[in-house]
Amino acid sequence: MAIEVKVPSVGESIAEVFIGTWLKKEGDTVRRDEPVVEIETDKATLEIPAPASGTVVKLLKAEGDSAEIGEAVAHIEEGEVADTPAEPAEAAAPAAAEAAEAPAAGHVMPAAAKLAAERGVDAAALEGSGPGGRVLKEDVPATAAEPAAETEAAPVRAGARTEEVVRMSPLRRTIASRLVESQQTAAILTTFNEADMTAVMNLRKEFQPEFEKKHDVRLGFMSFFVKAAIDALQQTPALNAQVRDDSIVYRNYYDIGVAVSTPRGLIVPVIRNAELLSFAEVEKTIGDFGVRAQSNRITPDELQGGTFTISNGGVFGSLLSTPIINPPQSGVLGMHTIQERPVARNGEVVIRPMMYLALSYDHRIIDGREAVTFLKRIKDTIENPTRILLEV
Repeated sequence: MAIEVKVPSVGESIAEVFIGTWLKKEGDTVRRDEPVVEIETDKATLEIPAPASGTVVKLLKAEGDSAEIGEAVAHIEEGEVADTPAEPAEAAAPAAAEAAEAPAAGHVMPAAAKLAAERGVDAAALEGSGPGGRVLKEDVPATAAEPAAETEAAPVRAGARTEEVVRMSPLRRTIASRLVESQQTAAILTTFNEADMTAVMNLRKEFQPEFEKKHDVRLGFMSFFVKAAIDALQQTPALNAQVRDDSIVYRNYYDIGVAVSTPRGLIVPVIRNAELLSFAEVEKTIGDFGVRAQSNRITPDELQGGTFTISNGGVFGSLLSTPIINPPQSGVLGMHTIQERPVARNGEVVIRPMMYLALSYDHRIIDGREAVTFLKRIKDTIENPTRILLEV
């Protein structure tokens, strides 16, 4: 009996997806709930599991094709799938010994195994960057490295000019369109300040062991900035608002988007009701986002909404930037790298760990006074973190 593999609902506003990578080909056997194909939305990459065990008899879509929610993309002939026969004990022993000597590579994801085979790469020898050391597609190098002794570098003809045309992924296309939308629909202005990170760094150093022991998570900088942003948003409500037609919608809840880098581009998962979370809960949520983003396991629902965004370009070494608003939000806070700089304190020049802060805001509903007040409040809170309760 043929069973249809259908595109599941992946989000309230998503009606179409794109076929990413087929993890199974026609004639392959598959077990129930085993991934069959990767699909891409404008926000995330997801896997469609097999609805039943059997044999893949027909692929209805090619990689790169679009498909609607509920549309069938493959057929599976339902049937029993035999277990992989166990190795004889005498054969298994040497294999186990070899495995013990070889470095552990972790579980190889199906998409990574397929890509590695196409590129002639030994997937089992790769170091995985996914959860539990899982080998992801992004861990597979472009080509297999060859022994230097057996190869000779081919001379490159001077003046050779080549081009490579690569189709934008749905995520990259969405990023591009939203950035253009932000510039075209909002009156974006950016104001700057700087914060002395001495107090926060000392606080982290003092309480890090106790905090980590109690909550099983490290105390990072982001939780301080999330808490400081919520405090500042409560003082300047317009930055937590949005323009809707000819009205201003003020929100009395704080869903803070945190920009996270992935192999496919920048995404902004949302910490819901961040004002109700403790420092530890904020850190755990951000940490979970970071891990799942690397293996494309952030769900579309987690990318919806958001009332304000924080972007930390400092992790890449950015000293100063003008972040772009994530529409329809009205503001985004940009954090930057911490750099020791000479500053004046009590008439003396001292060296302090300083961070430049940038606030981009929608000037249609936020005046300069409000923007400066907001960023000054962030600065004051970071430089005097005892004003916010740290749970240890």
